[in-house]
Amino acid sequence: MLNPRHILITGASGGIGAALAEIYAAPGVRLSLHGRDESRLARVAEAAACKGAEVSTHSGDVTDQAGMAAWIADCARMAPLDVLIANAGISAGTGAGHETAEQSKAIFAVNLHGVINTVQPAIPIMTAQGRGQIALMSSLASFRGFAGAPSYCASKAAVRIYGEALRGELAVFGVAVNVVCPGFIRTPMTDCNPFPMPFIMSAERAARIIKRGLARDRARIAFPSAAYWLVRLAALLPQDLVNRRMAGVPGKSPKS
Repeated sequence: MLNPRHILITGASGGIGAALAEIYAAPGVRLSLHGRDESRLARVAEAAACKGAEVSTHSGDVTDQAGMAAWIADCARMAPLDVLIANAGISAGTGAGHETAEQSKAIFAVNLHGVINTVQPAIPIMTAQGRGQIALMSSLASFRGFAGAPSYCASKAAVRIYGEALRGELAVFGVAVNVVCPGFIRTPMTDCNPFPMPFIMSAERAARIIKRGLARDRARIAFPSAAYWLVRLAALLPQDLVNRRMAGVPGKSPKS
């Protein structure tokens, strides 16, 4: 959507979410920002307000289904909802030697159920408006399961497929759905990764790419392009070959 006036962003207290808030902030724009860290979220909101945006914040957890539905409804009552970016997510892997059931459940709760809790309340609002745009944050890791982060890859694959299906489902109602698949982004989430991260880019550059892709209504916003084609190739190669090549690479940190 070109020139949206009301943008809702989850996971806005840091990383890509904070960078998106900054890049969308402008006079005449309303930002509804959600995050878990109240103090960091307040700093992001202050920076956006300094650029002329009207900002409201909500500190909470995307796993709270009722809380998310109530907050999104409140936001839509304040002003028609133009763009919703379901960005909140966590990252963790097998850096401790194995992945616990608790870690797997936590990853799916935030990365998948948190996205659903964000998207589902917005669907009837936007279809009633006859317009709107929903962006779901997936990952390049969604194209193949990589040893070292099984639950993370699986959760992001589910988000990608969910978003791709919703795009066809909601198009007839005038609602666009876009799936965002970033590679490695320099954020606190990746700072603890104990392995090389090729083509890593800043959150600010990622936000610019995402904003441009949403303005053009690209179905899939995947970047960097070199990393995108590498993971697509990895998905086509025999699994055992890729697994052997990846053997010995440290897993993601168990901390999210």
